[in-house]
Amino acid sequence: MRATSRRGTAIVAALAAAALLATGTIAVTEKPAYAVDYPSWNDVLEARRDVARAQQKIKEIRAAIEAITAEVERTQAIAQEKGDIYYEAQIAFDEAAYTAEQLQAQADEAQARADASKLRAGQFVAELARSGGGDLSASLLTNPGQADELLSRLGFASKITEQAEGIYAAALQDQNAAQSFTEQANVAKGIRDELRAEAEAAYQEAQAAAQEAQTALIAQQENQARLEAQLAVLVENRDATEKDYQAGVRAQYGAGSNVDAGQIVSGWVVPVSGYITSPYGTRVHPLYGNVSFHSGTDIAASCGRPIYAASSGTITYAGWSGGYGNFVRIDHGNGLTSAYAHIQPGGILVQQGQEVVVGQQIAKIGTTGLSTGCHTHLEIRTNGNPQDPVPFLRSKGLTIG
Repeated sequence: MRATSRRGTAIVAALAAAALLATGTIAVTEKPAYAVDYPSWNDVLEARRDVARAQQKIKEIRAAIEAITAEVERTQAIAQEKGDIYYEAQIAFDEAAYTAEQLQAQADEAQARADASKLRAGQFVAELARSGGGDLSASLLTNPGQADELLSRLGFASKITEQAEGIYAAALQDQNAAQSFTEQANVAKGIRDELRAEAEAAYQEAQAAAQEAQTALIAQQENQARLEAQLAVLVENRDATEKDYQAGVRAQYGAGSNVDAGQIVSGWVVPVSGYITSPYGTRVHPLYGNVSFHSGTDIAASCGRPIYAASSGTITYAGWSGGYGNFVRIDHGNGLTSAYAHIQPGGILVQQGQEVVVGQQIAKIGTTGLSTGCHTHLEIRTNGNPQDPVPFLRSKGLTIG
């Protein structure tokens, strides 16, 4: 566990990130008008009959290819920008949530000590009352013949008074400590809640940008090959072949093998086969060298190997997300989500809004984003709060690594 002062630094950084988000940098860039008039094969074949029309159609097709390529580049740039902002906002929230959790735990421990000190003080007072601690000075004046015994009792009473003062001071100190930790925890919770809202706003922006980029990419995949085939027919001034007509068939998402049904336990499955290289919790960052909070578990395996949906659900994010690199998140319902980071380029096999089933291949292992090698960063969250994937999956009867 890190010292509170180090966590305080993280909170300052988190507040700075929140301030950055509040400046308006998160606003979506105004989308320019985007409409491409795709020529049909009939248009192309008709244009071949006239040189001038053919030249004009060649210009139109080249313009269409440039337009869809530019749209993909534009949307991907925005998606990367928003994904970077979302990643930073998420990290800031995770740091704040961890700080609030640790301070609350310290507050609870301090309150338990304070309660124990109060109980000791009460028991001491009760015991003193039962022992009949009277006015020894008055007894000494009225019974001078018992001076030795009374003076001895007076010295003992003085020691009792010192002990009582010590117990009282300890109880007061423990109560003050409990109050201080509680106040710090409440402040940290307030910061956490503010950063949660910022992270959610950044997530919505990044999600929309990722969806727009994905739509543009699909349009490119569906149309560019056909446009290039049409262009070749016109430039080469030849008849279209069956191969030309088949160019540009839409790429199918979700392709890949699924796990065997026998590996599914209680509706869950181990999403990645490999070994754990970095567990959940505080760690020394492998790239930056600082102590930071790690919101998931890193599972190492060869690039290109499959990543499976840990459980059935809906894809709520599929795209770039800053240090996470290429990133997929699944909503399993009831506030529970799983997420998979550092997916290889072109390795996302699902689309936002798609329903997936447990054990379905959703991606391929990679090393994009802040990564030192091929692995998957696996996250499990409940209502946005990260939890350790290892005991979570163990509770489902599954073991990672």
